[in-house]
Amino acid sequence: MLKKQELAYWCVVKDRKLYMSNHTLPLMTQDQIGLNSKQARYIGEYNERPVYWLEATENHKEEDFYSQRELLTLDSELFNLAGKATQLSHMLHSQAFCPACGEPCKLASNDLAMVCQGCHTHHYPRLSPCVIVAVRNQDKILLAQHPRHKTGMYTVIAGFVEAGETLEQCVAREVEEETGVKVANIRYFGSQPWAFPSNLMMGFLADYTSGELKPDYEELSDAIWATSDQLPALAPEGTIARALIDYTLTLMADR
Repeated sequence: MLKKQELAYWCVVKDRKLYMSNHTLPLMTQDQIGLNSKQARYIGEYNERPVYWLEATENHKEEDFYSQRELLTLDSELFNLAGKATQLSHMLHSQAFCPACGEPCKLASNDLAMVCQGCHTHHYPRLSPCVIVAVRNQDKILLAQHPRHKTGMYTVIAGFVEAGETLEQCVAREVEEETGVKVANIRYFGSQPWAFPSNLMMGFLADYTSGELKPDYEELSDAIWATSDQLPALAPEGTIARALIDYTLTLMADR
């Protein structure tokens, strides 16, 4: 139970956006946050402070809420907890009915899950597994631009895992489908929860083996082989995409 004067991090969610104070998550007492904290759920701890998820009310001003991307400069542990809150909020609104019997679901009182009011089945947040991969070709890295990136930013190839597919198979398929090149020596790099709305990004490194670069323009705006001294605008710091790019650039420098 949170004490009235105890400081806590508050992940207040509205329409998959987070309430921010001075462009960061509020670290406040119950009284300072000014919300009905009885509805808050404990979701973790950061720097020995509890972290709570709380749904915003309708009368909260839209301009006080921001995309989680605004928090990319935070420590990854706190960033991921903020993502946990937005994923739980997404569960609350997208899993309102039981897929087994169709009856309404409510947030469980003792679990971070939706419980069916008819058959009492518990439904947990649905996560979508994705791969993201940095492909190296000697002193070049494969970079792609997506139509949704209006700033001209380039990043690495990513895609959703299909049923019956291993992560390595997904890496090879996505790279070939989107760029026309084949890869080998696929190895795991790391992962990042990505709550837009409920993805788990699993990062890989791979080496080019063959094929001519032919971007799929239904998926991409452009794809290039870039050298370290001729880089376009890149994915922002704090993303696993940027971590993959930076690591690959280091490998290229050590070649």
